[in-house]
Amino acid sequence: MSVTLRPATEADLMPVGALHQRSRVAAYSSFLPPESLAEPTAEAMGSYWVERWGWERDDHLMTVAERDGALVGFSYVGPDDEGDPETGLLHAIHLAPAERGRGVGRELMVDALATMRSRGWSRAVLWVLAENAPARRFYERGGWAPTGAERADLIGSAVTTQLRYARPL
Repeated sequence: MSVTLRPATEADLMPVGALHQRSRVAAYSSFLPPESLAEPTAEAMGSYWVERWGWERDDHLMTVAERDGALVGFSYVGPDDEGDPETGLLHAIHLAPAERGRGVGRELMVDALATMRSRGWSRAVLWVLAENAPARRFYERGGWAPTGAERADLIGSAVTTQLRYARPL
């Protein structure tokens, strides 16, 4: 019943997309309308990761978490989206819904922070949905704090507010 972490391979990307879709629906359904979460489909989300991987695999790292050989989560890190060479960006941590609260997210975060340190970054940042209180608590327990920066983004047709969090490495 232990969880193992490993770098993702191209063969992981379609399953990662399906997990990403399930994770979004489970995490966001309390504050986003169902029609906003219906798209993209699991298959479309997998295709998104295949395309993104093709562009970013040289300077980004996806780590997958497996329990008994089954994919249960992933993280994705890369350079800061605002171009700060001292800062790494935690793009995502997503879990299979049944894995929430079982420690996998924390393992993925600890691993992502270690990866960012190994790349020479001294600061880590992320964006989190303002309405996603459980995710915000998770990151705050991990030493992250809001920077005061906000941005708007679409999930389906719903406009969402994202908050930027940061922490030293």
